[in-house]
Amino acid sequence: MTDQLTRRELLQRAAAGSAVLTLPGLLAACGGTSKAGAGSTTSHKLAKTLHFSNWTLYIDKKGNRHPSLDQFQKQFGVHVDYTEDINDNASFFSKIQPALSSGQSTGRDLIVMTDNSRYPSLLIKKGWAEKLDKSAIPNIKNLIPQQQHPNWDPNRDYSLPWQSGMTGIGYNEQLTEPVLSMGELLGNKKLKGKVGLLSEFADTLALVMAANGDDPSKVTDQTFNRAIATIKKAVNSGQVRQFYGNDYSGALAKGDLVATMAWSGDIVQLQADNKHLKWNLPDTGGDIWTDNMLIPKGGNVYTASVYMNFVYEPKIAAEIEDYVNYICPVTGAKQALEKIDPSVANNTLIFPTKKMLDNVHIIDATALNNEKYQTAWQNLISA
Repeated sequence: MTDQLTRRELLQRAAAGSAVLTLPGLLAACGGTSKAGAGSTTSHKLAKTLHFSNWTLYIDKKGNRHPSLDQFQKQFGVHVDYTEDINDNASFFSKIQPALSSGQSTGRDLIVMTDNSRYPSLLIKKGWAEKLDKSAIPNIKNLIPQQQHPNWDPNRDYSLPWQSGMTGIGYNEQLTEPVLSMGELLGNKKLKGKVGLLSEFADTLALVMAANGDDPSKVTDQTFNRAIATIKKAVNSGQVRQFYGNDYSGALAKGDLVATMAWSGDIVQLQADNKHLKWNLPDTGGDIWTDNMLIPKGGNVYTASVYMNFVYEPKIAAEIEDYVNYICPVTGAKQALEKIDPSVANNTLIFPTKKMLDNVHIIDATALNNEKYQTAWQNLISA
């Protein structure tokens, strides 16, 4: 699924600046794997090492160090073997699937995967994710209310959010009046030929379904077909220029696109170069996606849970957020960040208002695994 790779390219820009992007190899398969094995999952003794796989440039960084990881090691005496070896959900899943399917440890205690891909729900369904040790995560109380009960993990027994992003409408205010609804995006003739839609199934379907008055969290054949018909009508009329991955950002910046479905974190960065680019949630609601921490089968549950508790401390969450600039799931981090970096703390694309969070949808996880829907979607965007 290259869609997730393109999103990560957005994230690389969001983390930005002087950091040099490196992609370390896979975790060593020898000693590290055995330490993260199943024998330690029920112990309440901290492991010497926490093996953590994450996306590139997705944690605080200063020089070659990660200050929050240094603090964790100092506080708990646990070394973090931190590896940026997730480039997209599909390819990472293919790395860990052989071990999981054969009942072996992946060599990892903590991984981060995106909920609008099918893989977090699939890991849980197949029994390939460990239950969190909630007794070690009192800070779970700091999880924002909107993230507490996703349909694929209703009680957060297996996952905790790392960071999120929203999908809405981006537009250039120099070239158009504000575009505040999907109806305007898909139907305003003044925008004809200069509208972009996302090639990602979850994002585009969620926004169109909501605009149709349907619930994206409960997709049926009827609501899916209605959304496809709505999109086809806009495509056939010439309203839509094309379906985009992250390359919509360049087209929007150049003016080839006047308005487009867009990710919040991307617009944060584009605004640094063009203050006329704006972003908003459609009046019928946007989409929210979340990268979630999970413990793969065989991982050290207690050590991973202690780490999750650590990053759900508002002060630590604020330090991570100040570098990453996506949506923080930790209540109290905004207030902590106001003391460090008020400009980030007060950006509603990074710390959305309650009204904004109440107006976003999480797409039905079962729909993401429906081969009939996936085939229909691929046929539409490649036509």
